[in-house]
Amino acid sequence: MKELFLTRDNLANKISYYHLVLFMLSLPFDRFYSHLILISFAIHTLVHFNRLAVKPIFNRRTLMLQSVFFVTVIGTIYATNKALAFNEWGLDISIFLIPILFCLNPLDLKKYRQKILLLFAIGLAATIIYLFVNAIVTIRFYGLPLSLLFTQAFTNHNFAQPIDMHATFFSLQIAVALVYMISVLIKERQTANRIFYSIIALVLSTGIIQLSSKSVFVALVLTLVIALPYLMLQGARRKRFILIAVPLTIFIGAGIAVTPIFRDRYLTELHDDFSPRTSQTVEPRIVRWEIAANLIGKSPFIGYGAGSEIQLLQEKYFEKKFYTSYLHRLNAHNEYMSFLIKSGIWGLAVYLATLIYGFRMAIRKRDIVFFGFMMLLAVVSLSENILDVDKGVMFYSFFFPFFVFISDPKESLSIPIKRHKNLRKVATNRMADPSLV
Repeated sequence: MKELFLTRDNLANKISYYHLVLFMLSLPFDRFYSHLILISFAIHTLVHFNRLAVKPIFNRRTLMLQSVFFVTVIGTIYATNKALAFNEWGLDISIFLIPILFCLNPLDLKKYRQKILLLFAIGLAATIIYLFVNAIVTIRFYGLPLSLLFTQAFTNHNFAQPIDMHATFFSLQIAVALVYMISVLIKERQTANRIFYSIIALVLSTGIIQLSSKSVFVALVLTLVIALPYLMLQGARRKRFILIAVPLTIFIGAGIAVTPIFRDRYLTELHDDFSPRTSQTVEPRIVRWEIAANLIGKSPFIGYGAGSEIQLLQEKYFEKKFYTSYLHRLNAHNEYMSFLIKSGIWGLAVYLATLIYGFRMAIRKRDIVFFGFMMLLAVVSLSENILDVDKGVMFYSFFFPFFVFISDPKESLSIPIKRHKNLRKVATNRMADPSLV
């Protein structure tokens, strides 16, 4: 554990490492903390700027990572409400900035990948334990039975309410950490470490179940049961893993089906979401998707411009007497439809291209954690507007470049300056010895 905090590197890189760890640990909490740490990281990067250690900025990698932000910028040109469009600039600005910061900062992300992700997983596990303790204390305070822990009062959004975190976006973070912990468990041989990692993975799993995000659960099953044995295992180990994973998944599914609260959340609510008429107080997703589809059909190629989605949907909700959706200013709850509404087919094509880019790199590098992240983006985008809320934008804007820069070390280490043949060697020496800077 001590090794996670004590690193052998120069002072600037140590500070960069601590910034990234603190940033990731702050993600489940109020956005004030993550924004403040990100600003501090940016200032630190600029203060310790070393042009010899700069990674190439103007290349395909940076463009792909920033492309979603440029869709918003271009969509602003023909947006009817410029104020709302520029609000989206402010929301999405981290998508533009973080890849540049990773290019300017000399920290070797690949070197610190394991430590950063492990601390992230430990932090999330501690947060989940806190939420369970908070729920139990609340139940005991009112003299209620502990069985209430597995009712609607303490699952999904209500479980994450003490940290004011949307259940799905909190589940996204936990899912990345869980995939990492399972991948580490498969490789780990030391008994003590395996026990510790198993405990962390178990806590993360209980958090996933308690938060009850259907889309995240589906993405996890696809990642862990199908992708993991293909990307990480071979031969007999792959067969053995599948023989364990498939029955375990069936067992968990059966447990969900026989537990009333989880059956209602995972199965009944899923059925209601695709039923035009239900007893829900909130209009089902399917009818809101129909409204979004009608809007898309009227301007399929360029959409209506950045910042237009809520305003257009509000008008239609009111016409259709969907008053709950109107009062809560609900978006389309589908990232793909959101791109079609705001930027049309060309904007959706850009988003799909970024997903394909990420999937191809993850598969080529056989990085199951990166693949799991991309699977989460692709699946959850079917049911949420990930890039329309701060927690979703931070999740996308940090983890995407984080995994890409780790998976692409050749490009990230090359320097586009040709005046000195041994420039990379000079930069490496300077990073290793701060006295040379």
